[in-house]
Amino acid sequence: MTATETPHRRPGTVVVGRDGFPQLLRAEWTKLRTVRRWGLTLLAAVLVTVLISLFSASSSGVEIAGGGSSAAGGSNRHVRDDFTFVHRTLPADGSITARVTGPTGAGPDRAPEWAKAGVLVKENTESGSDYAALMVTPGHGVRFQNDFTHDLAGGAASPDKPHWLRLTRAGATVTSYTSADGRGWRKIDTAELGKSTGAVPVGLFVASPNIQSTKREFGNVSVSDGPSRSTARFDEVTVKGAASGGDWQRTDVGQANGEQGELSRSGGTFTLSGSGDIAPGAPMQPDLVATALNGSQLGLVLIAALGVLFITAEYRRGMIRTTFVASPRRGRVLVAKAVVVGAVSFIAGLVASLASFLVSMPVLRDNGHKPPQFPEIALTDGPALRAVLGTAALLALIAVLAMALGALLRNTAAAITTVIVVIVLPLILVSVLPLGLSQWLQRLTPVAGFAIQETTPRYDQVASLCLPEDGCYPQGAWTGLATLAAYAVVVLGIAVWRIRKRDA
Repeated sequence: MTATETPHRRPGTVVVGRDGFPQLLRAEWTKLRTVRRWGLTLLAAVLVTVLISLFSASSSGVEIAGGGSSAAGGSNRHVRDDFTFVHRTLPADGSITARVTGPTGAGPDRAPEWAKAGVLVKENTESGSDYAALMVTPGHGVRFQNDFTHDLAGGAASPDKPHWLRLTRAGATVTSYTSADGRGWRKIDTAELGKSTGAVPVGLFVASPNIQSTKREFGNVSVSDGPSRSTARFDEVTVKGAASGGDWQRTDVGQANGEQGELSRSGGTFTLSGSGDIAPGAPMQPDLVATALNGSQLGLVLIAALGVLFITAEYRRGMIRTTFVASPRRGRVLVAKAVVVGAVSFIAGLVASLASFLVSMPVLRDNGHKPPQFPEIALTDGPALRAVLGTAALLALIAVLAMALGALLRNTAAAITTVIVVIVLPLILVSVLPLGLSQWLQRLTPVAGFAIQETTPRYDQVASLCLPEDGCYPQGAWTGLATLAAYAVVVLGIAVWRIRKRDA
């Protein structure tokens, strides 16, 4: 026998070195690409995803407000900047120190958890100008905030007990300090106040954001959003570096809800009440990127069908026995199938999500979703790119999960029905069930993976409603995708264990 001859072997025996994992991958890939209807299923998944996304974008319209900007002070950022401010002028470097008690609700209502009372340095008294603020909140202790989006915890504090706060200014740098007794001070952080090195207002402020609540029962949504009012007391107030002869002035920055704040002063004690907020604005709806990728919610059905058929077709025809004779290590066979169907589904999902984004975003802009009401979104923007790539990963994980369910159930109809029950049905129910139950489904079922498509920025320091029908998920994007990945890994692991324990 020459070196080029293949040794004779009986049918059913395995050639040594031929059942390695790369060989398994090649064999499973060959099975997938040679079945024409599976290729057509992938193509159909891409087309359905793109067409449904385009239809969703075409159906989403918005009325443009007459020439107004959604941003405070004409800024290109969408923010809230309306509060009651009692201030003096700080010509250059200096500091403000105050002992703060509150904020508490004005009247019978309790203050919102993100009501604010503290000390503040601001570029000017125009709404939207830069600032640095150190405050006490009823629900989140001491906070140091600046530039509307930056928020840092500064320690525990109760609005019922006085707490000492201090801001110092050196050039454009503002440093925050807190103290329990006014003697020992602890530094929290620093912030840059734009490029302001000249005179700026410095003083005391109160803000009390709107109180929001929602009631939803089987598709009927009732949302209330009303103003609140909070009060705080300030004493032991000291301003170093203030202009001599300057008296305290009260300014209602932004005229929150058309209401004016109130100030009463008794000696060195200031009692201040007001409404409004200093914070990022409420997120604009809808989430444009999620809308542009909406077709993936239907495209996943075809991807899942492919995952199921990739294993159940072999059981139905009895070919699985041949597969296991050629590759006796059954667990590795199943993992190889998962890698192949996952990789192919990722590529198809990437084509579908990329095409959906590129064709849907111009339609959304033509329908009125454009600046200043909505930001301009490019594919290269971090959140948008994450959503597009994440959608491909989402579809790949669904394919793996479906294949694993097919291996467990060994029946095409039963496996596809299970996929629909655990993924498609929750996607429908989250828009009609009571809010608490809907958010439970979003957190704990495989639909959590769709959180990867959400790109609307949300901030912990803003109490806002998170409604499933707005594409809002209560967990983070990566947490949601990790939940889906955990389902796929666990079910695949069970399938590997089970396939080793029973006959083919």
